[in-house]
Amino acid sequence: MSTLPPCPQCASAYTYEDGTQLVCPECGHEWRAGVPADTEPVAKVWKDAHGNVLNDGDTVTLVKDLKIKGSSAVIKVGTKVKNIRLIEGDHDIDCKIDGFGPMQLKSEFIKKA
Repeated sequence: MSTLPPCPQCASAYTYEDGTQLVCPECGHEWRAGVPADTEPVAKVWKDAHGNVLNDGDTVTLVKDLKIKGSSAVIKVGTKVKNIRLIEGDHDIDCKIDGFGPMQLKSEFIKKA
């Protein structure tokens, strides 16, 4: 049985191999063995529900009805959202939806138009 290095972020001993990368199941960090952590790229890539790469200014459509928290309104499937802005966080899309105003969406509920 091979010995894998601990996670460089949380020091967990439960790392495992996934192809050419090592993965930590506790914090979700992924890295390549033998590559120093400071040389890894840190650019985040946002993807929609179908795996398409998203960019600032894209037009997307909803793939699921979304209830608005604190309201009885629902944004329906197929609603187009223009000129999105990608942000860090749990809700990674900042946008303005006609008839509803500014809000944040999760990329798992949209597809690139």
